[in-house]
Amino acid sequence: MIGAQAMQFVVSTKPAAEPGQVPLKWEDAGCPNCASRHNTPLLEAQDWMGGGDGLWFAVVQCDSCGTCFTNPRPDAASIGRFYPPSYAPHRSKRRRSQRGCWKPWRWLKRPRVEKRPIPWHGRGRLLDFGCGNGAYLLEMRKLGWDVTGLDLSQEMVDRIRDEFGIRAYVGTLPHLELEPESFDVITMWHSLEHVHEPAPLLREARRLLAPGGKIVIAVPNIDSLPFRWFGRDWFGLELPRHLTHFTPSSLLQMLQRCGFATEPIQFICHPRWLQYSADRVSSRGGKAPLWIKLLRYRLPAAAVTWYSWFTQQTDCLLAIGHR
Repeated sequence: MIGAQAMQFVVSTKPAAEPGQVPLKWEDAGCPNCASRHNTPLLEAQDWMGGGDGLWFAVVQCDSCGTCFTNPRPDAASIGRFYPPSYAPHRSKRRRSQRGCWKPWRWLKRPRVEKRPIPWHGRGRLLDFGCGNGAYLLEMRKLGWDVTGLDLSQEMVDRIRDEFGIRAYVGTLPHLELEPESFDVITMWHSLEHVHEPAPLLREARRLLAPGGKIVIAVPNIDSLPFRWFGRDWFGLELPRHLTHFTPSSLLQMLQRCGFATEPIQFICHPRWLQYSADRVSSRGGKAPLWIKLLRYRLPAAAVTWYSWFTQQTDCLLAIGHR
């Protein structure tokens, strides 16, 4: 079992729903992987987007298969209350000019990154689930792919259609506009952990793939060195928006249960996640340890990134499943 953190039970209340806002409703969830109702508390952490008055949420670990998940949790109808208009994946990203900028640490780039272009596969039909601001769709279209986006944000879907002219739909899977065997690749970049019922969604994704198609998934890794260091301050927790907290074994197990043949897990690094986590510890007040202070800077964070990659303890996972 992943090392449990000291539990801090905090009673807090969420303000009443604003006019037009869905009331907050809680649900007690079973394991998203094996449906077991037997679990062990792992930790409690605060919703950092809620500021100092943010609610606290519990993460538990399934006693049967080891999968970690948020429980209890807001139900599917009210989880949207925790996605503010400023939510980062729904913001446009501006490229910064690198011209004339000398960076002595340039050699310490991340050893593995996700959201990289995928080699051509099948007829080149790609669905990006949880497409956010559409940046990946645009990149893949430039490479010749026939791309489709799917996201819960009406605003983002409208923007992708109007600004990029890319086919995009509002919603989740299953979706009436998407036909069986109509895609060669489905990507899920940091979106599967947001889903209330990930296993049924993966089975539907498999139905949408043509024979020989593949799914590419990136999620945070709770069985990581950064999580063991930072615990409730780890940037990858993102409670309550992250509902399932995957490990290498639980991610592969879920894919296999849903009918996919899997490749070995690839380990992905995020130096900035270390920096953000260290910032959170420092923001709590008091005297932070020296190593925490050092990880707020890019060079030490990049060095730890390499170590966690060599030891397969990175804070992010990439899995590929084949139909």
